[in-house]
Amino acid sequence: MKGRWNREVFGNDHALVLELGCGKGEYTVGLARLYPDKNFMGLDIKGARLWAGAKAAHEEDLLNVAFLRTRIDFVYSFFARDEVDEIWLTFPDPQEKKKRRKKRLPGAQFLNVYRKFLKDEGRIHLKTDNLQLYLDTLELLRYNKMKVECESTDLYSEGWKDERVSIQTYYEKGFQAEGKKINYLCFRLPAGKEIRESPHEST
Repeated sequence: MKGRWNREVFGNDHALVLELGCGKGEYTVGLARLYPDKNFMGLDIKGARLWAGAKAAHEEDLLNVAFLRTRIDFVYSFFARDEVDEIWLTFPDPQEKKKRRKKRLPGAQFLNVYRKFLKDEGRIHLKTDNLQLYLDTLELLRYNKMKVECESTDLYSEGWKDERVSIQTYYEKGFQAEGKKINYLCFRLPAGKEIRESPHEST
């Protein structure tokens, strides 16, 4: 299906938006409800989780939603150059151990992977309850002089009105019940420039 998702699955030429590590697909389905003129795909390795999102989309007859079961490591195998307009990373594993930092979905290694299919200057959104992941990602973006459009260490207390970032999954509601603040970043991935690890990431 590489390069043919819109034509053969959605039957249109609308913008294609991915949620990587989508879990039960609540955010993917939520975005699809808000934007019927865009196509949304949720990717995750666990089929039982995807089933919940697929079931919800089917029951609501949402024709702009699809799900793909795969490891994010292989995501570049499924999408062609410039096929994807936007990426959402919603509460990814913070990979807190030093030896695991390279596995972070908003880290340099994966950002370079996304450049293989994300359109030039395509947006990436990060929502996380982990402040350190947020700060490390922000440091990486600034180190690479990338354009940061939005940044917040307390999304809901700052009066954000953007309906896209107000979608809440089961786990996010749990984080908030525990008193955790929700951090949010929106940035653009530059064209033709390799993303380098920040000094903090590489040590």
